[in-house]
Amino acid sequence: MNMEDTVPQPPPMEETQPKSRRPYVILLAALLIAMLVVSLILVFPFLAILSNGQLVSSDWSGFIVASDLADPQPVITGINGSWTVPTVNVSASDAYSAVWIGIGGQYDDSLIQIGTEQDSLKGQAVYTTWYELFPENPETLNSPNITQQDHITASIILINPANNTWSIQIQDTTNGQTFQKNPTYPSSRLSAEWIVERPTVGIRIGTLANFGRVTFTQCTATINGATGTINAFPNHTVTMVNRQNINLVHVSSLTSTGSSFTIDYLP
Repeated sequence: MNMEDTVPQPPPMEETQPKSRRPYVILLAALLIAMLVVSLILVFPFLAILSNGQLVSSDWSGFIVASDLADPQPVITGINGSWTVPTVNVSASDAYSAVWIGIGGQYDDSLIQIGTEQDSLKGQAVYTTWYELFPENPETLNSPNITQQDHITASIILINPANNTWSIQIQDTTNGQTFQKNPTYPSSRLSAEWIVERPTVGIRIGTLANFGRVTFTQCTATINGATGTINAFPNHTVTMVNRQNINLVHVSSLTSTGSSFTIDYLP
């Protein structure tokens, strides 16, 4: 009798080993995908275009411009804007709102921004100025030392394209205090924004503070060497919504000059 007929042969390792590992690989991949989705929802702005063409977000509201909304090019080199610090209605629980201008952030995760924050914290209204070079944490500024109804002007200008050096500035024209810095930051330069935001606190989007009304004025951008108002470039209105897709704010149309608009808190 042939020995090959009587002695059992072990199955080849290459056939059994992958089968034993495959469920674990699939489970690990599914877990990583789930973690990525959750982190994007909790940390990064959620921007989506509805069937009617409206741009909605879980935490942004305002206007966004680009060289082309469908095929943006890295040609944005400046943004300017002004607003009055809104008066926050104090609430029983902590709530947050931020007003800012920025470059980047719609089409990718690079975002350079500067603005004011108006929060209700422990039963008191708190007003601060800040800037952020994402993904670094925001830097709260000692000056300008702002309060409600102060008039603010802000700008972000690319001053050295060779090494990505920017000039970021915010001024309280009511009290005369100014902050200016020249950071180096690799922005995508794909979009420019004028935004009211409900900021992320920890890893979750915070409750939106009742800021009443914010009016942006003197809104201009420099795209591909040309400086113009919002309506001089392809633009989107973005509206902040909650998980039930209910509007948290109302964003007005642009004024006739194309450089101003208003965002109202919706109770």
